[in-house]
Amino acid sequence: MIQSDIVVIGGGAAGMMAAAKAAAEGCTVTLLEKNAFCGKKINITGKGRCNMTNMKPWAEFSQHVHPVAAFLRPAFYSFSNEDTVDFFNSIGVPTVVTQGDRVFPESMRAFDVSRALASHLEDIGVNVICGADVLGVTKSGEDAADGNAMRTSFIVDGRAEAEVIASAAVIVATGGLSYPTTGSTGFGYEIAKSFGHSITTTFPSLTALMPSHYDRDLEGLELQNVGIILYVDRDLIQMEQGDLNFTDNGIEGPIGFRISRKAVHALINGQKVELSLDLKPALSLEKLNARIDREIASLGSSRATLGPAKMRSLLRTLMPAELVAPFVNAHPELNASNLAGLLKEWRFRISSYTGYERAVVTAGGVNQKEIIAKSMRSRKEEGLYFAGEVIDMDCDTGGYNLQAAFSTGALAGRSAAQRILNSRSGESE
Repeated sequence: MIQSDIVVIGGGAAGMMAAAKAAAEGCTVTLLEKNAFCGKKINITGKGRCNMTNMKPWAEFSQHVHPVAAFLRPAFYSFSNEDTVDFFNSIGVPTVVTQGDRVFPESMRAFDVSRALASHLEDIGVNVICGADVLGVTKSGEDAADGNAMRTSFIVDGRAEAEVIASAAVIVATGGLSYPTTGSTGFGYEIAKSFGHSITTTFPSLTALMPSHYDRDLEGLELQNVGIILYVDRDLIQMEQGDLNFTDNGIEGPIGFRISRKAVHALINGQKVELSLDLKPALSLEKLNARIDREIASLGSSRATLGPAKMRSLLRTLMPAELVAPFVNAHPELNASNLAGLLKEWRFRISSYTGYERAVVTAGGVNQKEIIAKSMRSRKEEGLYFAGEVIDMDCDTGGYNLQAAFSTGALAGRSAAQRILNSRSGESE
């Protein structure tokens, strides 16, 4: 049987940070990763560039955290976005801040982030075991001679014989269900349930929304500075402004992802979901009509005499040329009188969404109420901790999810280590 103060299950952002911070406190740490190397999901974040964090202060940052931002607050203040930047700078990853306060590695290569983390773990003596398929976690009893009552069993590289690690603490950082090709299976939920935890309903978030009768001519179009409104059962639920992409999976991009959480949740509940796209959010209806009048005049026409050919010429002055045909096809009632209104309110009925296979993050997970926010320790078992996406906590796109992973991982690692060190010195937690 292997002996280790702390076992970390999962070698993603949260798990590697947890291992790093626990080892820095002076504890022996073993990290178990099922893939052949750590950081596989980190390598695909930010389209391969890795949006490491976002530099907004907590008051603004917290608005991008779901379902309850207050849960993350202690972890964020324990290891903030500034701490994240300082940490990566210290291990050889210079960073840059870009539009929207987003932070990337200066190289714009996600691999540099995961590689630096892996190298750091090696430098500080973390025992990293890759190809490790964890079978389960149990507790042997309070009377373990060395205090290592937690038992983690696993198989390495498909071998028939299982190995067991005895530890005083286990940190579950297995991620959720999104991007299963990176090793996300939801196994962390099973570990949590085995210790009496409840799992809030999980569903894909930051994912594509598919409109009914989707016009495939929209695929590949990227729209900048547009507005979008989410309606559920005709009630206005959310408004966003920014960039939007049409892809083979439907509506994506920054603002598409931002509304996807509530949209997917509503679809799962059988509710009617609609999006209203505003192609001219900077212009009021009155100002847009005035602009349309000027453009029509420049074409040598009037609203009363505007024919189909000149209507298309007019539309090309108001939107990207590739968008004209889909816009016309979507609005058979289009005319000079209602054009401004349709530009401000292009309706899409949403019929489905992309599942975990391409969703950026999993919403739902281990119930927040069953985790102590100030330490990430389980309320059900003293030797059990959670970090990252396995928890019922997800964030908007823009660096928020990785920061949540780093913050909860750092807090879990430090808390587990301090509890062990305190118990050895006879101090109370």
